Amino acid sequence: MAKQSIFGRIAQLAKANINALLDQAEDPQKMLDQMVRDYTNNIAEAESAVAQTIGNLRMLEDDYNQDVKTAADWGNKALAASRRADEFRSAGDTVDATKFDNLAKVALQRQITSENEAKASAPNIASQTDVVEKLKDGLTQMKYKLSELSSKRNELIARAKTAEAQTQVHDAIKSIDILDPTSEVSRFEDKIRREEAKVRGLNELAASSLDAQFNSLEDLGEQTEVEARLAALKAGSAPAPAAITAADAPVNEADFDKL
Repeated sequence: MAKQSIFGRIAQLAKANINALLDQAEDPQKMLDQMVRDYTNNIAEAESAVAQTIGNLRMLEDDYNQDVKTAADWGNKALAASRRADEFRSAGDTVDATKFDNLAKVALQRQITSENEAKASAPNIASQTDVVEKLKDGLTQMKYKLSELSSKRNELIARAKTAEAQTQVHDAIKSIDILDPTSEVSRFEDKIRREEAKVRGLNELAASSLDAQFNSLEDLGEQTEVEARLAALKAGSAPAPAAITAADAPVNEADFDKL
């Protein structure tokens, strides 16, 4: 019964679709680790059971071979006794002849018994041989599956480590990306730009104020000239007028015609 149970487990595990199982797993790596442990334990248990089954088969084969040998030995003894009986009979000794014929019959009976025992064990040996071969094949498939599991596990771990390393590199690059508004470099650059803009504003403001001061000085100078000439006119000593260009002429000359 135990042999059949182990055989069933071997067949089930050997037929397992690893990829399908991984697709359904929430954590494939943990599942692979557990499957590797399960396969390893089952293989060890199956190997022990198969070894025991093989041992039992070898015992049956030994018994069979012993029965065959015993049957042959009894056959030889029957033949020897029969020949001895013939010799005594030829010599006229019917008593010893009968005695050895009876021994030959006993030997033949035991030969038959040994042959029957050998025949009876033959089907069992054939059945056990078939079971052993299937168990060996199942073990081979399980070991192949275990190798496949180990390879997939190692591949999965390597891919996970690669993905983790790529994520770390990406995060490192992102942290120093000058185009990233959250990076220290970008914030520092933005601060500098604001300071530069402030300086430009101050310069423009200063330039505007200076122009206004010069315009005030020009207006003051012109007004002073006008006041001086007016005072001269009233005193009766008008100074020689400066050359007046068309651009300096009064806008409305009609007022002068009224004088």
